Amino acid sequence: MATIGLDKLYYAKITEGTNGEETYGTPVQLAKAIKADLSVELAEATLYADDGPAEIVKEFKSGKLSLGIDDIGTTAAEDLTGAKIDDNHVVISGSEDGGSPVAVGFRAKKANGKYRYFWLYRVVFGIPAANLATKGDSITFSTPTIEGTVLRRNKVDGNGKHPWKAEANEDDTSLPTSVITSWYTQVYEPLFAASPGGE
Repeated sequence: MATIGLDKLYYAKITEGTNGEETYGTPVQLAKAIKADLSVELAEATLYADDGPAEIVKEFKSGKLSLGIDDIGTTAAEDLTGAKIDDNHVVISGSEDGGSPVAVGFRAKKANGKYRYFWLYRVVFGIPAANLATKGDSITFSTPTIEGTVLRRNKVDGNGKHPWKAEANEDDTSLPTSVITSWYTQVYEPLFAASPGGE
């Protein structure tokens, strides 16, 4: 089903343990969302046998997330891009700055009025792009765009895999209501029954 809206854009800071496994902080609202574009890059391989393809493997490699937002704010700029706030509370971006990975959550309204919820488990953002223009005969809003690289997380789930995205539909009757009501209180952690290869 097509989506017709986007809101409730949140991020959660990541703390990495000695083995690189992520622990997520409490989600905080990033900004008012205008637009989100997510593109995914797959690693693909084909095994040929008996003059034809015998096996095709497609795995998630990385993704790009482009967010149009109303205003990034100083705290989020520091958390997401590695910029620093000086003693006068001015955001200073240095050439050596690099953003720390964060988890990003948002929801998109579907045509039936229900929402599709997302968490991207590990996103590294760059410095936001600014579009500025002089005032002319009409009013033009200039809003920042921030782009990030979406990666799989280091921490494995109960199936022994490295997830990169969680997605839930509010109108899925099999989905416990507690999943949606707690979506923004903490980053969603995949839940699997004990299975071979899981932890």
